[in-house]
Amino acid sequence: MRHRPGPHVRDRSIPEATVGRLPRYLQALAGMAADGTAVASSEELALAAGVTSAKVRKDLSHLGSYGTRGVGYDIAYLIHQIRRELGLTQDWGIAIAGIGNLGHALANYKGFGDRGFRVAALVDVDPAKVGERVGELEVVHIDTLPELVKELGLAIGVIATPAIAVQDVADRMVAAGIRSILNFAPAPLVAPPGVSVRSVDLAVELQILAYYEQRKAVLADVRRRGGAVAFAPTR
Repeated sequence: MRHRPGPHVRDRSIPEATVGRLPRYLQALAGMAADGTAVASSEELALAAGVTSAKVRKDLSHLGSYGTRGVGYDIAYLIHQIRRELGLTQDWGIAIAGIGNLGHALANYKGFGDRGFRVAALVDVDPAKVGERVGELEVVHIDTLPELVKELGLAIGVIATPAIAVQDVADRMVAAGIRSILNFAPAPLVAPPGVSVRSVDLAVELQILAYYEQRKAVLADVRRRGGAVAFAPTR
């Protein structure tokens, strides 16, 4: 079973920056809905998502959602619009490669199902891992990936292996028919045209946070001393 775009998929694509913010809006809206809120203004949504209200209005206009002047956005309908645009009204099968500590954590994460994703396969090359059960799934050898893609309708591959194995695993996923890859390993990978790749390097993210923590510490120290400090402008 291969996933095909639904009839709502637009001929004209939404800007990449907007796509990157849609999950933030969705999370904020879900929180509002859980609190019993039915309608939200662009200002309220902007505050919850950490952006400006002008950006909210522009981003949502790409979905054809303009809200009602003086009232705001119907939260339930906007959640439906964003979920539909992100493809979350479908069932996306995921294969996780590399069942170490991170792979175990991802496999056991309960939030995927609520967001339209189904962890359907766990693969590894380590004989000590193959045959292990993680939740309801059994870890199988990565050599079986082509059959799993066809049988289980796998759409997305998640790489949680050591860095040295990243490219080989990515190549195997592509050869098996997977066209979208999320890479958690701290190494870049090369993919052919038509394959979407997103990388999450936790160490890099922590280093960025360390930079901002350092800035805050310096500013606090300068304020205590009654002086001023100048930082290079950020983009």
